[in-house]
Amino acid sequence: MINQKGGVGKTTTAVNVAAGLARRGERVLLVDLDPQSHATLHLGVEPAPDEPGIYDVLVSGADPVDALREVAENLTLVAAHIDLVGTEVELSAKPDRELILGRALRSLQERFDVLIIDCPPSLGTLTINALATVDEVIIPLQPHFLALQGLGRLLETVTLVRGVLNPLLRISGVVLCMYEKGTRLAQEVESDVRRFIASASPEDAWHGALVFDTVVRRNVKLAECPSFGKTIFEYAPSSRGAQDYRALAREILDMLSVCEEEDTSAADPAAQPARLEAAVVSAGETRGPVQNADESAATPQTVSADVDAVVPTGSRVAVAGLSSTADPLSPPLPSDSCAVVAPDDAPS
Repeated sequence: MINQKGGVGKTTTAVNVAAGLARRGERVLLVDLDPQSHATLHLGVEPAPDEPGIYDVLVSGADPVDALREVAENLTLVAAHIDLVGTEVELSAKPDRELILGRALRSLQERFDVLIIDCPPSLGTLTINALATVDEVIIPLQPHFLALQGLGRLLETVTLVRGVLNPLLRISGVVLCMYEKGTRLAQEVESDVRRFIASASPEDAWHGALVFDTVVRRNVKLAECPSFGKTIFEYAPSSRGAQDYRALAREILDMLSVCEEEDTSAADPAAQPARLEAAVVSAGETRGPVQNADESAATPQTVSADVDAVVPTGSRVAVAGLSSTADPLSPPLPSDSCAVVAPDDAPS
């Protein structure tokens, strides 16, 4: 879950969606990648300095299994610590530093069904690692003008990361948070977002994205529960916040199930078009049909060589948090990056 603007409910959404999915039987891993450790504190965990966390995994090469903390049934946390502040400097000299997180988490693939990452509000090494690791991006958006103003820049950033590091990255949905149904502003922003998403072209990273039917209404219980170290389902299970995140978790799970069916269909050789002996695919260029969840027409699927070197396949994933400068709502600029796609039996 990703947004360039702070205070729109990224961590609240990451924690409570993770808890909601866990309550529905999904094995969920929540990774706190924010030096402020808000997701860690939200779940009532206060890591000691000598306990391994995500910092040790990234900087020291610690086994991520040692950093796992089971905080509830089906819900596991990799905690953050203030030491993450120094990660940018400590990783600066490492080769392929943008891919360290994905390579480390690959060993956990068989343990979990869903990975959710809560990122810092900055576009640095930590956030780039997250975007290079995940497949799905969900944008929590507060229906205010300033939040909408930076959406174009945010989409451009995701497109650039997809073109350079992660060909499978796509924006799968937008969820409206702190929603006040009775205000004209909220309705206008929702209308603008729906119209913009619907106008996406097939090569856009947000083509086929959903604007979730579930909106998270403004609710004081959501602001109170982190101070008690509890999710909204533990703190106020009958509140509007719990109702909304319960419905949102169900809607996201339905979306992820559709994505899995699409991936299975795409992996079926009988459903695939004949492969070319070799091709050069520019960033954003697409090949191969994938049936969209809510459309009758087939939409192209981005392809790239050596995908496994960038993205661990098989897990369903989402990411929270990103920061960039505000920019008018506009399509991203094209990238000049390209990838060579060769057949499976081609010599390296």
